[in-house]
Amino acid sequence: MISKINKNEDRLKRHKRVRAKVKGDAKTPRLSVYRTLNHIYAQIIDDVKGNTLVTASTLDKEIKGTLEGKDKKAQAYAVGELLAKKAKAKKIKAIVFDRGGYLYTGRVASLADGARKGGLTF
Repeated sequence: MISKINKNEDRLKRHKRVRAKVKGDAKTPRLSVYRTLNHIYAQIIDDVKGNTLVTASTLDKEIKGTLEGKDKKAQAYAVGELLAKKAKAKKIKAIVFDRGGYLYTGRVASLADGARKGGLTF
């Protein structure tokens, strides 16, 4: 019998490899991305203290109504812009990007582009 490849296990292996190198601190926190079939979530995390500083997702009340009718890449872009706006309010300008083991394409890249347009540098 042919065994089925578990894509999420492979993603988690890539994520562990990336997390061994990518660390966030108070000066440059880590932007972590998590993707599901219908939604995308992003957090800015200070790994030294273990605190989540800023969060944004497609489920946030501020943008949920504006996302209807848009494709998933456009939704991810809007989440990136919202995250950058919230980060600016907390005086966060520079971050390190943690793609969560996902390939840097599609929704993940779109979220990163939205965050960059919102004023975050990485």
